[in-house]
Amino acid sequence: MPDIPAKQYTKMQERHPKFMAALEELGKAAKQEGPLDEKTAQLIQLAAAAANHSEGAVHSHTKRALTAGASCAEIHQAILLLTSTVGFPTMTAALTWADDVMEGSAAIQPR
Repeated sequence: MPDIPAKQYTKMQERHPKFMAALEELGKAAKQEGPLDEKTAQLIQLAAAAANHSEGAVHSHTKRALTAGASCAEIHQAILLLTSTVGFPTMTAALTWADDVMEGSAAIQPR
């Protein structure tokens, strides 16, 4: 599976470096404003990406959540919890996108 979201992100950094640097600083500032740890922050952002129907962001935040120590079960639960809010089809699509990443990185998955 090609890593299209990462390629697009890299293109954005090349085309709009000041904008992207400001965007990254905004993300850092938001994370520093409270007590949530990185894993929790990534699971929240993953859920928001899923609710927003953003396949690329689901891929990205799944990777980031795994890197921050989230287990596959935690990632699945973060997405399953959305069912009554966003509906079964949206939740199922997001699980499929998250599984794309988790199945592709089975060697590094925390269990």
